[in-house]
Amino acid sequence: MWVQVFAPANLAVALGRVERNRGAAGVDGVSTQELRDWCRSNWAAVREALDAGTYRPMPVRQVMIPKPDGGQRKLGVPTVLDRLIQQAIAQVLTPIFDPGFVPVSYGFRPGKSAHDAVKVARLVIEQGYRWVVEVDLDAFFDRVNHDVLMARVARKVNDKRLLKLIRRYLEAGIMADGVRQPVNEGTPQGSPLSPLLSNIMLDDFDQEFWARGHRFIRYADDIRVFVKSKRAAERVLEQSTALLERRLKLKVNRTKSSIASATTAVLLGFGFYFTASGVKIRVAPKAWQRAKARIRMLTSRKWSVSMQFRITRLNQYVRGWMGYFRLADTPRKFRDLDEWFRRRMRQIRWKEWKRSRTRVANLHALGIRADLAWQWGMSSRGYWRIAGSPILQRALPNSYWEELGLIFFHHAWTRFQAT
Repeated sequence: MWVQVFAPANLAVALGRVERNRGAAGVDGVSTQELRDWCRSNWAAVREALDAGTYRPMPVRQVMIPKPDGGQRKLGVPTVLDRLIQQAIAQVLTPIFDPGFVPVSYGFRPGKSAHDAVKVARLVIEQGYRWVVEVDLDAFFDRVNHDVLMARVARKVNDKRLLKLIRRYLEAGIMADGVRQPVNEGTPQGSPLSPLLSNIMLDDFDQEFWARGHRFIRYADDIRVFVKSKRAAERVLEQSTALLERRLKLKVNRTKSSIASATTAVLLGFGFYFTASGVKIRVAPKAWQRAKARIRMLTSRKWSVSMQFRITRLNQYVRGWMGYFRLADTPRKFRDLDEWFRRRMRQIRWKEWKRSRTRVANLHALGIRADLAWQWGMSSRGYWRIAGSPILQRALPNSYWEELGLIFFHHAWTRFQAT
């Protein structure tokens, strides 16, 4: 197995992936753009240290990134060399472990996606499993027990050198504010090996619940179990907690873990609702709120940028957001969102025109009758009120924004449905 990991062909593929993924430099400051040249000069010495068992991974650089709920998530940025080695290990271990994972584990797996998980959840709810148990693992990636994890890796990896190297990566430590901090638990998010190790760690839970015939979905550390009654949900939450805490030595957050009906449950930013024709997928309320907050920021009148630059940034966001939430079967909600969106765009244009006489001239040029153009152009009403007026809606209709290249949510959703 050691030979497979460090075979030239495997390393070449790993190097290409690390380069394509880019990412920030680790504690040594070497960038992905410099990695190939660095390896040409130094790989022989690194390989010698690896074979001799004297190679020591460098600590990961700790980075804090904001979470959607307002908290912060710790990311560990390994050096590009350690990313290369971890990627090479992951490429060999994934074909060994992945085929044994249960079908309803969707996170960080080849050929599986968040959309697959949401589609299966809809089908399960439609089959009558309308109570959802959400198991919240408290700081999962920070609490992974190294002994428990390595025991599970060793079930399929009998190469002692490779096991020792993986353990050293787990124990490499963190560099925060220039100080190296040792770690005795956890697997840092941000490393190429972390996704596979997280699935290996939680596979015991998956296998147990799969063998019991439970309807459940796991995406990384997001666990949802679907049952037919509230009493069954309460039992399942107790069973889940016991298995995760006693066998895997993880911590279940009892405050955040919950039991909910299918109409209020959330999975990966999606929710569900019932219609006469069956269960439909929608965007969860918090995801709506975050989208509106982002649009509000990008359409702020205080952001002094050109309209074309603003439209470019808006289009990037709308395409990306709609690309993820295209599963939502809520066209009316998207149209309502667009009405609000267009009104915000109209108030930006109104502010850009600034002077009353400029507003009069532009309204007239856009087809508004002269007397009405004068009446509204000279108005002292506020931006938001003017933006919602029939006059400005007629002067700046949908076609006006389409000619400028602005993409709206419903239009993007329609295009995704056609592909």
